[in-house]
Amino acid sequence: MYGLTPFGHTSLFNFFNDDFFNDTMQTNSCRTDIRDTGDKYVMEAELAGFNREDINIDIKDSYLVISAEHKKTSDDKNDNGKYIRRERSYSSYKRSFDISDVNTDNINAEYKNGILKIDLPKKQHQEPVSRRLEIK
Repeated sequence: MYGLTPFGHTSLFNFFNDDFFNDTMQTNSCRTDIRDTGDKYVMEAELAGFNREDINIDIKDSYLVISAEHKKTSDDKNDNGKYIRRERSYSSYKRSFDISDVNTDNINAEYKNGILKIDLPKKQHQEPVSRRLEIK
């Protein structure tokens, strides 16, 4: 399968230097599985902790771009309204896939239990048309 090639990931150097036992997701990474079911590709991207409103799916030229972003703030104040603890977190992910072999008019997506599932129907390959030209 030459289509659905991901772009914008960590370098090979970073891959070998990642902590093997670290179970947290890296910034700008999004674990994605892609299956070829014959008439379509089924993509499942792990976006745990995001709400549906945090996720965008865009088609730019022949690329499908999945991006997600959310900010979380947790404030604890004392009786005087002063902070005794304030924590903020920010997460964002962005992945691009070549979808030049996909019928972009019939793409469907759903988000459930932290998994974004996208059905990407393949383009119907047309047989070459042959005809005879009349010589004038």
